[in-house]
Amino acid sequence: MTLPRPTRTEKLDLRLTPSAKRTLQTAAKAARKSVGDFVVESALSEAEERLADRRIFSLDEDGWRRFVEALDAPPRRLPRLERLFREPSLFDPQT
Repeated sequence: MTLPRPTRTEKLDLRLTPSAKRTLQTAAKAARKSVGDFVVESALSEAEERLADRRIFSLDEDGWRRFVEALDAPPRRLPRLERLFREPSLFDPQT
């Protein structure tokens, strides 16, 4: 049984290069979707991924207490990480 698709009432207009449009059409065809469905699903997937760390989360009383304790705890020393930051990086200017 397939669920009914919500009615789309909002519109979003885009200007594309011919090359970008061809790429989207080709990808949509490969996915066996309309260009509109392909673009909306792809954009929503990317948006959800980018917003994942900004989602609201809730904790019970014990979970909240442990969360606050972890935030308030002094940082742990991580010798390997300290050594990594002391070593020159390939992004450092060469002298």
